[in-house]
Amino acid sequence: MAEVAWHRFPLVARSQHPRAWLQMCADLGLAAGTLEAYGRGLGEYLGFCQTLGVEPEGADRPHVAAFVRHLRERPAAGSNGAGLANATLQQRLTAVRRFYEYLREEGLREDNPVGRGRYAPGNAFGGGRGLVARSRTLPWVPSDEQWSRILDAARQEPLRNRLMLAFAYDCALRREELCALETGDVDPAHRLLRVRAETTKGRRERVVPYSEASDGLYRAYLLKRRELSRVPGPIFLSRSRRNRGSPVMIWTWSKVVRAIAKRSDLERFTTHTLRHLCLTDLARSGWDVHEIARFAGHTSVETTLQYVHLSGRDLARKLERGMAQVHAWRVESLASRTTQ
Repeated sequence: MAEVAWHRFPLVARSQHPRAWLQMCADLGLAAGTLEAYGRGLGEYLGFCQTLGVEPEGADRPHVAAFVRHLRERPAAGSNGAGLANATLQQRLTAVRRFYEYLREEGLREDNPVGRGRYAPGNAFGGGRGLVARSRTLPWVPSDEQWSRILDAARQEPLRNRLMLAFAYDCALRREELCALETGDVDPAHRLLRVRAETTKGRRERVVPYSEASDGLYRAYLLKRRELSRVPGPIFLSRSRRNRGSPVMIWTWSKVVRAIAKRSDLERFTTHTLRHLCLTDLARSGWDVHEIARFAGHTSVETTLQYVHLSGRDLARKLERGMAQVHAWRVESLASRTTQ
């Protein structure tokens, strides 16, 4: 079960009701990544309420609207522009909305100021959609040239990190799934990897194959791992003096990937990019979308379609191949009729 890293959310940790809600989320078995997102979102909201001089438990809809404006205008981390990406903004609001739903269910307030209504002039907070309209953008995947730059940067990493990169791509792993892998989840004899249900976002276990190259890295890394621990358990262990032998945490892995992104001059490269790239490559190689969904652990094919990014060039090649087949069929049809 995931534990709340309270040191990462000091405002939440010091506040009675926010802390109680986030602890309840952890007790209910929410994934580590979800707890991280909720903690960050609610922590930022608590800080914003402090600047307004408002107690979060008593905030109303105009306060929430002001928070939305703050999210739209404040600089995003690692960006020269202003405002959070739409998906991040939605994530922040989800945390706040669910916190207020908790307060309502506990009888601490009568309504939810976030609700699900979208503000529009003349309509106030009405309708059945969210406060902020959702936008769908294609996930970024590196080009061949950009991938080469990532590989060059990754070659400087220790064996453990290179294996993590290989597994993350090979098996389309989320950050939480990767860091939670244990020695018992790997079947080297058949090159299969089990992603346990409790580590996944949708609580759906899956077994996926990994490549021969990853197998070589894994076997080499096990020798290094024995220097830290000979006890079965988490695969990826820290070599730092402070946490020597402890499991690698998700934010530690995020720092590793950010460093690779910086060295390769590709700030858009994140821990999730490898998952996007793997699923896109499966689509490029001809996998059916339902097969890709099972591989990714998606409950909905619609989710898979959002992840798979075929570039305009990919689609043009598909169209060209398809039209060539149609053209050949029409010519053959004409030829067969003229010879009758």
